Formats: sequence, structure tokens, C-alpha cells
Amino acid sequence: MIQPLRAAPAVTLVLMALPVAAGLAATLVPAAAPGALAGLLAWPGLPRAVTLSLTTGLASTALALALTLLILAALRGTPAFRLLVRLLSPLLSVPHAAAALGLAFLIAPSGWIARALSPWATGWSQPPDLMILNDPAGIALILGLTAKELPFLLLMALSALPQTDAANRITLAQTLGYGRTAAFALTVLPALYRQLRLPVYAVLAYGMTSVEMGLILGPDLPPPLAVQVADWMTEASLTRQGTAAAGAALQLLLVLAALALWRGLEAATRAALVRAATAGLRLPALDAPARALALTLAALLAGALLAGLAGLALWSFAGLWSFPDALPETLSLSTWTRAAASLAQATGQTLFLALSSAALALALTIACLEAEHRFRLRPAAPALWLLWLPLIVPQITFLPGLHRLALTLGLPPFPATFAAHLVFVLPYAFLSLAPAWRAFDPRFIPLAASLGATPTRALWALRLPILLRPLLTAFAVAFAVSVGQYLATLLLSGGRIATLTTEAVALSSGGNRRLIGAYALLQMALPALAFALALALPALLFRNRKGMAA
Repeated sequence: MIQPLRAAPAVTLVLMALPVAAGLAATLVPAAAPGALAGLLAWPGLPRAVTLSLTTGLASTALALALTLLILAALRGTPAFRLLVRLLSPLLSVPHAAAALGLAFLIAPSGWIARALSPWATGWSQPPDLMILNDPAGIALILGLTAKELPFLLLMALSALPQTDAANRITLAQTLGYGRTAAFALTVLPALYRQLRLPVYAVLAYGMTSVEMGLILGPDLPPPLAVQVADWMTEASLTRQGTAAAGAALQLLLVLAALALWRGLEAATRAALVRAATAGLRLPALDAPARALALTLAALLAGALLAGLAGLALWSFAGLWSFPDALPETLSLSTWTRAAASLAQATGQTLFLALSSAALALALTIACLEAEHRFRLRPAAPALWLLWLPLIVPQITFLPGLHRLALTLGLPPFPATFAAHLVFVLPYAFLSLAPAWRAFDPRFIPLAASLGATPTRALWALRLPILLRPLLTAFAVAFAVSVGQYLATLLLSGGRIATLTTEAVALSSGGNRRLIGAYALLQMALPALAFALALALPALLFRNRKGMAA
């Protein structure tokens, strides 16, 4: 029993790295076929699609990171910061497609903002002919990506902040006359960013290659490169497969180029911070405007997401809702009753994939962390990079190859799709559970051994019950990641598995807002239910044990 447990970390890393490597190889080999590159270069929208991929990814990542750091520098420790974290934390569980649809319903020419301002402020009695959604510059896509990635980066930063001794560093700098914002930037930021580097790289890669958000919020003619490659990949005709492979190869090169550029920006920022520290810039006058800016921007983004999601829910129950009415004239369950069968089928398939992939991911994570503790294994830096590999390598560059391999091996749609989900779910489960597992009081295990308990009994009787809340939270995170998978489900199932996410994105190109709202509401509700259970079950099970319920 010991040897399989000892091998668990290596087996888990292989399960994450091997599909990515094999999928990359199977995707990129056709790119070398005769005519593949020529077909890509012949596409007239290529220069614009490349520009969109770079600008939307870099701009959204820079904005999300800058706002994350501004919030931490200006607001941390204040009542406003605690309120903001409570507002943003639940948004982490919202799938990207649902967030994009909510923003689309909010900012569209016939959306809630236009309705709230019409006709008394705008004079509009009909939706204006304005290019707000799907604008050619990708501004709506940038804002959507920024709003969705801000909660992720903020919570990643909060988990890393205790390792930086931030409070003592800032206090010491303030005693020397530095303002709060300058003290954070000069003393905490260098140590914090080392912990944030890989999450930032994952956000950058996702921002450049997001297909579902690009379909909903991005430009159409031409779309970002990843959206166009996905369209070529899913064509019924096989004539575009070589062109799609060449596009996927180009997308990988673009992400690598963007990461190299980002590394250059990191070096330039580090040099600027060194010069500021050497010059003794204390900048206490910066604190008040920084605080106001952080509060305003964070409130706007959080408010936009929450209002958009509320709009989705309202549309799913709306009866007659004419423009410019701010609210529907009637509420009805007709959308839900008419679509009950298809909603039930999509919900069932979503639950099956999410529950099974999250359960296996949690089991593998527990095995890895227990092996790390029991055999005193030290996590190496290469292992950390492998852990983040599925999140940094663009999905569009290796999922098509995995689909080809699944077809070659004769895998049915469900096992193939489940395996693809596991590749993305596993890193999040590990990253969610590892801090709590490693912070577990090590004195409990020797104490159990002194009472005759084996390491396995100590695991089941002590560690797992005490860590029930982090375990359930990690499961909820993994579950939410699986629910939100779009491209993995679409490609690996060949379109034969309809989940809430794939159906919601497919409906987004149509005009049935009520049906879109129903699918998106269920897509939001499942992760929210998982997180609610993660909070409620420990409180219920340990209601008579004050220390365990905390």
C-alpha cells in the first residue's frame, strides 16, 4: 500500500502533463502538412485576429493585475476591503460563459443599462444602433475578462500574502514616512509577485485564447484567433483541419511571445521600483486618490457582474418585456416548462461530468499531499510548473489533438470528455487544498501514533475530519471548474454531449434571451450550490463541536 501512495505525486503529474504534451503533438503535426500554412496565410482576417488576441489578453491581464494590487495596497485591512472581498469571492464560482452572458445582457444596446436610462435620459424609445457588444476593438471582451479574472487574482494574492510578512513590512516603511501605497509597492510587491507569477501567466494565456468569452463579447469579423481556430476545428468538412492546426500553432507562438513580453515588463517594473526606492520616493499624498480609485473601479466591476447575473435570472422568468421598460410587465414560468426536458438533460450531463471529475481530482490531490507528508517529499519548482501547465498552455493548441487521439483509440465521448475535464480540474483542486493541508498541526499525527493508530487510520480519523471544510471547498472549486468547461466538452465529445455551458454559448448567437437566461441561471446555480454545501455541511456536522465548526 505504501509504494502506490509514494508514487501518487508522480502519477498525478503525468496525468496532467502527458495529455497536454500528447495533445500538442497531435495538434501541431498536421500544421506541417503541405498547404496548411498557406491556407492560414490566405485568410484575410489573420492580421486583425492576431492583433485582437494580443491586445485583449495583455490589456485584460494588465488591468486585472493592476486593480488587484491597487486594492491590496490602498484598502487591505479596512472595512471596505472586507466588504469587497465578500462581494468578489462568490463571483469566483461563476463560470466564464455565464459572466460574459450577464455582461452582454447588461451593456447591450437593448440591455439593462440602456433600459434604465431610457427614455428619460437618452430619449431612446427603441434600442440604439450602437456597436457596444462585439465591438471591433474588443473593448467589451477586455472588460469582461478583467471583471472575471479580478476575483481570481485577488484571492490568489490573499492566499500568498501571509508568506510576505506584509503587515510588518508596511508598518516599518510607514514609520520611515512612506505612504501606504508606496510602502506596499516597495516592500511587499516584489515578494508577493513571485507567488503570483504563475497565476498571472495562466490569466494571460486564458485571456488570449478564451473561446466562449470571445464568442459572446468579442468581435465577429474577424474574431480573435482562438475563436476562428475553434470554428475551423468544428467544421463538418475536414478540408480546414490543416489550416486549423496551423492556426493553433500560431496561437501557441503568440502566447509564448506574450509571456516573453510580459517577462520584459516584469524586469522593467522591477528596475523602476528599485529606482523609486533608491530615490526615497515616499508619496504619502498618493494614498487618498489610490483609495478612491480602488473603491470606485472595484465597485463598478463587481456591480456590473452582479447586475448582469441578476439580469440573466430575471430574463429567464420574464413575460412581456418591451424596450425601454426597465422591468418586465409580467413574470412567467413558461420558458422553464417549455425547455424542461432539454434543461434536465443538459443539467444531468453537467452534473455527471462535474461530480465524477471533481471526485477523482480530490482523491488524487489527497493522495499526493498525504504522500508528501508521510514520505517527507519536498515539492520541486518543476513540479509546480507542471501543475500549472494545463492552465498556461492554450486549450485550443492541445484539445484538438486530444480529440484526434481519442478517436484513434476509439474512446466513447463520455470517457474522453471526462479525461479532458480532469486535466483542468486537478490543478485547481490541488491549489485549493494544498495550503490548508500543509498548515495542518503536525503534532496530531505523532499523538495518534502514540495511541496505536496507523498512518492510514490517522488520515481517516483525524486529518480528513479536521480538514473537512477545506476538502469540501476544494471539491466545490473543482466542481465549478468542470461546470464551466466549454471547449473541452465541445471538442472531446464532438458536440454529442450537451452541457449547460455548451448550450448557453450556442444559444448566445440567437435572440432568445429567456432561454439563454434559463441555461445561464442553472449554470450559475450548480457551483453556487456546491459552495453553499461546502459551508453548510461542516457547520451542521460539527454543530456541537465549536472548534471543528470554526
